[in-house]
Amino acid sequence: MSLINLTIKQCHEGLKKKEFSSKELTLAYLEQIKKTNKDINAFLSVFEDSAIFQAEKSDEKIALGKFSELTGIPCAVKDAILVEGEKCTTASKILENYVSPYDATVIKKLKEKGSIILGKTNTDEFTMGASTENSAFGVTKNPHDKTRVAGGSSGGSAGAVAENQACFALGSDTGGSIRLPASFCGIAGLNPTYGSVSRYGLIAHASSLDQ
Repeated sequence: MSLINLTIKQCHEGLKKKEFSSKELTLAYLEQIKKTNKDINAFLSVFEDSAIFQAEKSDEKIALGKFSELTGIPCAVKDAILVEGEKCTTASKILENYVSPYDATVIKKLKEKGSIILGKTNTDEFTMGASTENSAFGVTKNPHDKTRVAGGSSGGSAGAVAENQACFALGSDTGGSIRLPASFCGIAGLNPTYGSVSRYGLIAHASSLDQ
């Protein structure tokens, strides 16, 4: 069984049944990122040490039976969503060295559930684009055909999931930025109803439309 080709539910069941540990799962994804990211450029930054530490803590919770459906499951986060203590560039040289002082609400909730944050994914600069070609740090290529784009602006998140670099990923959508890359990369992408998921800690594109 490949650990990097499982759904969230399959990961949860495997962790619950002790078929594998969160640390094993996390290391498998980190290895896949090392192996494939140079070819598709989905991740802009990887939190290797932090992710392994989070996974070890998750395994402790699972051993005690204190875990949720997302505990110990590795994910990726679009680099327009703030993660405390980590860079958030929105794929722009302007914010190349900006370090977030707080967690976005969605990140706070993921951490409370025990998800493992592997790193931050590529996007069109300030999320303004539909192909991830407008990133200051290079285009994200489509894992299915590297001569094509992964869509945008959440192309890094979609590419990471399609390339089995993360079990799931967060994106943001203003005019198609979750839906387009999901369809380009052949994966499921959920664009939530406006206001149903807090955008506190998301670097704004157009606040009346961002989801």
